[in-house]
Amino acid sequence: MDATQDVLGPGYEAMRLPLGEDAEGQVVATLVRRRAPERTGRAVLYVHGFTDYFFQTHLADFYVERGYDFYALDLRKYGRSLLGHQTPNFIHSLSDYFPELDEAVRIIREDHDVLLLNGHSTGGLLTALWADRVKGKGLIDGLFLNSPFLDINAHAVMRRVGAGLAHMLRRPRPMAKLPASVSELYPRSIHRDHDGEWDFDLAWKPIEGFPVRAAWLAAVRRGQLRVHAGLEVDVPILVMCSTRSVKPRPGADRLTSADAVLNVEHIARWSVQLGPHVSLVRIDGGLHDLVLSAEPARKRTFAELDLWMSAYIRRL
Repeated sequence: MDATQDVLGPGYEAMRLPLGEDAEGQVVATLVRRRAPERTGRAVLYVHGFTDYFFQTHLADFYVERGYDFYALDLRKYGRSLLGHQTPNFIHSLSDYFPELDEAVRIIREDHDVLLLNGHSTGGLLTALWADRVKGKGLIDGLFLNSPFLDINAHAVMRRVGAGLAHMLRRPRPMAKLPASVSELYPRSIHRDHDGEWDFDLAWKPIEGFPVRAAWLAAVRRGQLRVHAGLEVDVPILVMCSTRSVKPRPGADRLTSADAVLNVEHIARWSVQLGPHVSLVRIDGGLHDLVLSAEPARKRTFAELDLWMSAYIRRL
């Protein structure tokens, strides 16, 4: 891996993955690495969610302390990979991301015998679809999904209306902005300059978020419906989510101790469609990104992940 020091500083390296061009021009992804102190032949690849990028260094700490080389992939048009001529986060299909996943896994597999794939939110949906696509090839040994985006957080009628509008506009007006977004109250609840304890780059993960565009939402919905129909991921899967969801309104109870982005009952319902071997764990007090939860919920998240890895990954 021909890499340079990452923006996170010493111990972190970044490698740019060229991905050719699309209608907007040059496209790249970025693979970030932090090595474990000793070589074990084990690695984990983390994939972020929407309006997001990798900054959770304590997540890397968790894996490195257990002998895993840690890798994170900033997808095209996100975070480290967002170029000046690009529309943030914009794609036409979730399969647009498969080339960077393919390349990242190829690079990691050159030096590792065991690979755990870890996806959060939209990254959880994406990694599940990718894992189903490569089943039978032995490329990964487990899949950990942190609050995966398996359904749209709205009532059934609104899901149909929103998805229908996105589908209708995805070809004639693919970049049309839809009246749907993540409330800025959730980013405020986690950023240290507001109500949280975490620091992240507000150019790459802005408090107000990025617009939800028609082609992107249509792509997500197609992916979700594939999950609903049933995938056949052939490795052990751990799905974790909060025990509660909360509507992100000013002064809302439990905004800092519940999922303010997705409906956790949707996650629980559709998890069983991912493959034949799925474990589901609910975290009391967990936020949407469980590893950014307050200490008690965060501690339990890591304890449950550690237990699952001991049972299904470390024994390999």
